[in-house]
Amino acid sequence: MSENSYAVVVGGASGIGAATARTLAGHGYSVVIGDRKLDAANAVIDQLGAGNHAAEAVDVSDEDSVATFFDTVTQRPGRFEIAVNCPGITALGLVTELPVAKFRRVVDVCLTGAFLVIQHAARHIADGGAIISLSSLNARQPAIGMSAYCSAKAGLSMLTQVAALELAPRVRVNAVAPGLVHTPLTSGALGVDGVESEYVENIPLGRPGTPEEVAAAVLYLAQAQWVTGEVLDLNGGAHMMRYPNVHAHFGRSAEVSGSPA
Repeated sequence: MSENSYAVVVGGASGIGAATARTLAGHGYSVVIGDRKLDAANAVIDQLGAGNHAAEAVDVSDEDSVATFFDTVTQRPGRFEIAVNCPGITALGLVTELPVAKFRRVVDVCLTGAFLVIQHAARHIADGGAIISLSSLNARQPAIGMSAYCSAKAGLSMLTQVAALELAPRVRVNAVAPGLVHTPLTSGALGVDGVESEYVENIPLGRPGTPEEVAAAVLYLAQAQWVTGEVLDLNGGAHMMRYPNVHAHFGRSAEVSGSPA
């Protein structure tokens, strides 16, 4: 890390992104958080303590927004060394039933948005810098009812490797692929009876991960000077097991409540 280095965390207003911002700030980086939820991003900035930290609005599904965001944040003094891409959404529905608009929205945020972040970060980042994306266990492990998310994250893992080839040796490009972590993104599913217990039954280490554990992996990849094109599994061994049938749990929950599935 150089003096006056800064890191950009896109999607840093909550969950893994917020933990990553705190971890990077704790290791001496100035941090710029980009997020659609600017008030929440500023609340995280207030937690980071001393340093030249800032928050800016950005919507990763809007190319002009991403371009403007990086044009703006890279005018700040210092050396832009790290970009972390965290945004993610999901949609649950069988292939025969999921509206194409929901499928496209997930791909827009999780894959096309990641492409835009990588593209514009790479145009501005300093030589020797690192770009790290948040992929998922679902990049390698299929899940019933999660076609959009699985497809987008599988695409992101391959995008990471293509970008690593194209940007080497100037920039390193890697990803972390977490399994079950308690975040705002997973809170809805984990609130359904039976979902979390089935997840944990299929985690050899017997527990979910934490946002801070994922952030530590991001920090490692940010600093690992001889690692590029890596998609780092971080799931307590869940990739060796079976993915839970979340869709079935939602269906049973809807039957009990009398709501449509």
